[in-house]
Amino acid sequence: MSSPTSAGPSTATRAPGAHAAGAPGRSGSSGTRGDTVLEVRGLTAGYGGGPAINDIDLSVRAGEVVTLLGANGAGKTTTLLTIAGELSPMRGTVVVNGDSRRRRLHHRARHGVGLLTEERCVFMQLTGWQNLKLGRGKPEDALAHFPELEPHLGKKTGLLSGGQQQMLALARVLAGKPSVLLADELSLGLAPLVVERLLRAVRAAADDGVAVVLVEQHVRQALAVADTVHVLRRGRVVLSGPASELRDDPEALTQHYLSGEAATA
Repeated sequence: MSSPTSAGPSTATRAPGAHAAGAPGRSGSSGTRGDTVLEVRGLTAGYGGGPAINDIDLSVRAGEVVTLLGANGAGKTTTLLTIAGELSPMRGTVVVNGDSRRRRLHHRARHGVGLLTEERCVFMQLTGWQNLKLGRGKPEDALAHFPELEPHLGKKTGLLSGGQQQMLALARVLAGKPSVLLADELSLGLAPLVVERLLRAVRAAADDGVAVVLVEQHVRQALAVADTVHVLRRGRVVLSGPASELRDDPEALTQHYLSGEAATA
């Protein structure tokens, strides 16, 4: 395996796919193939008692999946929430679609950022159809991503399986045609076949031009859909490189940069 870059700034080295998708509230596409849609430089953030992440650098181009790996507590979720605007940076910049101003989550959601947290992002007492109607896109566009949901849309969402709930949440976000998708632990608690289905949809969205940042506990499945990987440990990037290189030698990744628990999760 060629040596990935250790710690510090990293840019993707694998060509992303396809044209960029239009962002909500915009006409036309958010960028062309290879355009940098999201850029993070020197990002430091935390929850009040001190920084949980330090000097995070990453960039994501239209059509690219960047995956964040690391053990529990490494800072992956904090990174996503800060990029999304849920947390305010202590230091550093987040540039989304060319805008480097600090923005809150509601503003970024209106201007092309889709966020899926590790909790189920659905309303359990509403039907699947009602959940889709609350999104920024058309329900029929959501079903284009997950047609298997259609027979279940009349049911209350709380009666759906965990996998169906997660498909519903992802479909609703993708129907809004985000330019950036931030997805945190889509696979949490789900069966392997469902995980594979969700990650295929994420990869397909990237191939249609979405810039994706994916936090995922299933290392091998994450590597299968990713273009670029950043490994975090104790709030810092300790390894960056093309996913293709790390796929060729996953034991080196798990042995040197992930805990045993994270590697087998």
